[in-house]
Amino acid sequence: MCHKKNFYPAVFSCIIVILYSVHLINAMPDASYYDKSDGPLSYNFYDKTCPNLGMIVRWGVWTALKNDTRMAASLLRLHFHDCFVDACEGSVLLDDTKDFKGEKNALPNRNSARGYDVIDSIKTEVEKSCPSIVSCVDILALAAREAVVMSGGPFWPVSLGRLDGLTASEKSANEQLPSPFEPLDNITAKFVAKGLDVKDMVVLSGAHTIGFAQCFTFKRRLFNFKGSGKPDPSLDTSFLSNLQTTCPNVDKSNTKLAALDSQTINKFDNTYYKNIINNTGLLESDQALIGDPKTASMVKDYSSDSFLFAKDFAASMVKLGKIGVITGQSAGQVRKKCNYVN
Repeated sequence: MCHKKNFYPAVFSCIIVILYSVHLINAMPDASYYDKSDGPLSYNFYDKTCPNLGMIVRWGVWTALKNDTRMAASLLRLHFHDCFVDACEGSVLLDDTKDFKGEKNALPNRNSARGYDVIDSIKTEVEKSCPSIVSCVDILALAAREAVVMSGGPFWPVSLGRLDGLTASEKSANEQLPSPFEPLDNITAKFVAKGLDVKDMVVLSGAHTIGFAQCFTFKRRLFNFKGSGKPDPSLDTSFLSNLQTTCPNVDKSNTKLAALDSQTINKFDNTYYKNIINNTGLLESDQALIGDPKTASMVKDYSSDSFLFAKDFAASMVKLGKIGVITGQSAGQVRKKCNYVN
């Protein structure tokens, strides 16, 4: 029962019971799992130094999603864009300085990446509870997991102890992040360069089950596919007509939004793969997954087995969160504010 006394933790506890009873409880690993280390990281890294960390992050994410359901996809994307550029070290959160041009204004992020304010807000609360203990990159990794769980997706254990990096690179972001305009082989090569594989690429693409894309990212499919002057012939005709209404062939529609998964917009599920089979994948890079025999078989498997997708997505997120982590004090730090180095 929620009492007025100690309102913040009491209300939060009631909310968590409701939110997690369906999606999280059955997915939780055995408690002994968290006694394990994970290379240089640990699942119980902050248990003694910041015991309320999990609660603070969940509350921050829940509040953000309550105000804007799109934020779930934004936080997940922010974590991906952080880890995929050089390493999981919070570089995507840094503002430009006189010493470097950061990633916020790189082409894949400019006027697109969101959620910085949510991470900053959570960091402020964490600092009140345990100052100079928890890195911004660990907060982002936890926030991404909570966003997925609160959207109906799988839980995965997040090992902790990463340090924040000391710099960022617009050039690296432009070069390393996959683009929806790239051929599938190029995108796969970028995943392999990060220590991931084709399976990780297919299953992490399933993150497009939530979120939106700006019209410019897929408009050429609607009107002038590969310079043909015609729409992409693989697009379902009804889906094409709807998209042409949403994104007319004029420049001012470039920043309008369309759901990546128009069937279950805010629910993290396997409908993304069903859409691809039905020729209603939004991005060119999404629909390309059905055109290659290696990836098409996985698309079909995930479209018919939601539990397989959830299990494999969780496993790939664990791998993503380990890319190039910094644990040595000489190479990283715990930032006091996430948008600049101490």
